[in-house]
Amino acid sequence: MTERIDRIRQAAHRIRHNAIDMAEAQGQGYIGQALGVADLLAVVYTDQLRYRPGDPDWPGRDRFLLSIGHYAIALYAALAEAGVIPAEELPSYGSDGSRLPMSGMASYTPGMEISGGSLGHGLGVAAGMALGLRHQGNSARVVNLLSDGELDEGSTWEAAMVCAHHGLGNVTAVVDVNALQADGPTAGVLRTEPIADKWRAFGWHALRVDGNDIPALVDAFDELHEHRDSPSVLVCDTRIGRGVPLLETREKAHFMRVDEHEWQIARDQLEEGLSR
Repeated sequence: MTERIDRIRQAAHRIRHNAIDMAEAQGQGYIGQALGVADLLAVVYTDQLRYRPGDPDWPGRDRFLLSIGHYAIALYAALAEAGVIPAEELPSYGSDGSRLPMSGMASYTPGMEISGGSLGHGLGVAAGMALGLRHQGNSARVVNLLSDGELDEGSTWEAAMVCAHHGLGNVTAVVDVNALQADGPTAGVLRTEPIADKWRAFGWHALRVDGNDIPALVDAFDELHEHRDSPSVLVCDTRIGRGVPLLETREKAHFMRVDEHEWQIARDQLEEGLSR
C-alpha cells in the first residue's frame, strides 16, 4: 500500500507542478482549483481508470467527464501524466490554435470526453452514456467530476434521479467541494449541505472524504469500484491552492491573478511541501 500511495503522491506533485507552469504562461486562471483537485486526479488516472494512453477512443475505456470545464488546466496535467497527451504540449495551454483551450472542449483534446463550462450538464450526459454502455453490454464505468457550485443547478438533481431510477451502478459522481464559486462562498450563494445526505435521499451510495488525503481517496474509490447496486457519489472536501500556501490564503481565488514574481515562490513552496 505504501508504494501505491507514494506513486500517486508523486503523480499529484507533477500534476501541480505542470499546472503552475501552464498558468504562468497566462499570468492568471483557475490555478487554485487545479492545485485543489490534483490529488483526486492523480488517484483517478494513475490508480483507478481503465484506459489505453495511445488509444483514447478505445471502446472499453472508462469515461471521465469533466462538467466543470474551467478545471481543464488540471485535467490536461493529469492526461499528460497518464500519457494521453504529450507533456511537451502543455506550454501551449490557452494559446491560439492550441489543443488545450482554457475551458475543456471534446473536439480539440484527446481524452476529453465532453465539452464543459456551462454547469449542470455533465451528470445528464453521464446518465446517457451509462445507459448506452449498458445496452451495448460494455462494463466500462462513467465518472463525472462536478463541483459544489454545480449542485445549484436543478438539472444536476434531475440527472441524479434518472441515474437512481435506472439503477446505473456504472456511474460515479465526484463532487469537488472547495466552498467557493464565481459569485462568492458556496454556502452564501445557495446552501447545499448536507450534501452526502441529499445524494442518499436520491438513491445514491454516498461517501465523503478529505479530497486532499490520498490514502482516504484510494480507500473510497476502492469501495465504490466494488459497489454496482446503485450509482455512487464521492464527496471530496478540497482546499483551493492546496500545496502552495501563498495561493491557499489568496482572498480572490476563483479566477486567480498571480504576479510575475510569485510564480517561482509558488514552485518553491510546492517543492518544500513535497520534502516535508
